[in-house]
Amino acid sequence: MFTEQPTLFTRTEDQPLASRLRPTGLDEFFGQKHLLGEGKVLRKIIESDKVGSMIFWGPPGVGKTTLARIIAARTKAKFIDFSAVTSGIKEIKQVMESAERNRAYGERTILFVDEIHRFNKAQQDAFLPFVEKGSIILIGATTENPSFEVNGALLSRCKVFVLQALSTEELTELLRRAVNDPRGFGNEKVEIDNDCLGMIAVFANGDARSALSTLEMAILNGESDGEKTVVTKDTVEQCTSKKSLLYDKNGEEHYNIISALHKSMRNSDPDAAVYWLARMLEAGEDPLYVARRVVRFASEDVGLADPRALELAVAAYQACHYIGMPECSVHLTQAVVYLSVAPKSNSLYMAYESAKKDALNTISEPVPLIIRNAPTRLMKELNYGKGYQYAHDYEDKLTTMQCLPDALVGKEYYRPTEQGLEGKFKTRLDEIKAWKKQNSDQ
Repeated sequence: MFTEQPTLFTRTEDQPLASRLRPTGLDEFFGQKHLLGEGKVLRKIIESDKVGSMIFWGPPGVGKTTLARIIAARTKAKFIDFSAVTSGIKEIKQVMESAERNRAYGERTILFVDEIHRFNKAQQDAFLPFVEKGSIILIGATTENPSFEVNGALLSRCKVFVLQALSTEELTELLRRAVNDPRGFGNEKVEIDNDCLGMIAVFANGDARSALSTLEMAILNGESDGEKTVVTKDTVEQCTSKKSLLYDKNGEEHYNIISALHKSMRNSDPDAAVYWLARMLEAGEDPLYVARRVVRFASEDVGLADPRALELAVAAYQACHYIGMPECSVHLTQAVVYLSVAPKSNSLYMAYESAKKDALNTISEPVPLIIRNAPTRLMKELNYGKGYQYAHDYEDKLTTMQCLPDALVGKEYYRPTEQGLEGKFKTRLDEIKAWKKQNSDQ
């Protein structure tokens, strides 16, 4: 249940590189500048020891547990490290009883729960009353979306901090420190160039623990003459089991290849689209990034020409979230091929862009009184909602009521095409416009 404590016989050099280099303070921490940069909210909370219940949500190897240990080192509260993997209701109750005794003596208890998403509803419910009355300050860490994996009542009492995958630059800097730091390989003569460090950083895909483990493997398998160890590109490729691909997840080639994927799908070329998809995934791109772009494409370039395109794209995103690489590559392939051969329409994209321009230029246009809500008597006296026509009360389920501001009456934003199913939407919209024109003239 609790973190194992080092003993007199624990040798630091026997620990994995990631453990030896674990940051002991915020100044050594890599990444999460949006939370831990100077003046940022989480940094202020930790430095002032005013920690409240919170959830750290992010992918593996981004520092969730490390942040909890930094808090443990700084706080004046009693800190308990708790694992959701090995603990049950009995262990939870024991910890809660201890926290209650501490509270009676005026001492705060911070409970860190690693992998909190592994707790079932009953186990999570066991925490709730103690969080509510302040017996414990709960810090949870999870790789899963807490909206789905943490009980709503418990989640509402916690501030969620989203930790992001480390950038290639941050990982490269971390690897360089590992080579030079005495806790890493600083006391050994290791030669490894920036290109090799960059290859490892790309392979790690935002995961600091994976990056350090790969570096350690590469150095242990490097060419040694007894005085120094040389790590070559070939050694790194063997350790990553991947051919080095020309791909920088944050550089120009990243945007070139995602553009190539997008434009291949738009041009209805499934072969090219699958090729560019493979180029990204095999170079270590986050499949969720690709899935998000696919979801966007489904509405931007297919839209109502095939409404099922969005359903399939969202399903592919969920599959990537559930199982990750390499298994989810086939789900992305399914979505990419489907979108490539689907009929194309950008009418939804064009509709929004046109409406956006008018929205920005007519920001002060008032909402017509007839479609305003009137929850109070004063609003009713001011004619809010007066004359509103409830479409369901009419035989054709249509009215001639004006819904646009006066300055925009007659504007058309959505212009459907004849592609795929959108042809049916076009026919329906033409019928609606004809009805309104005929009945407005009466």
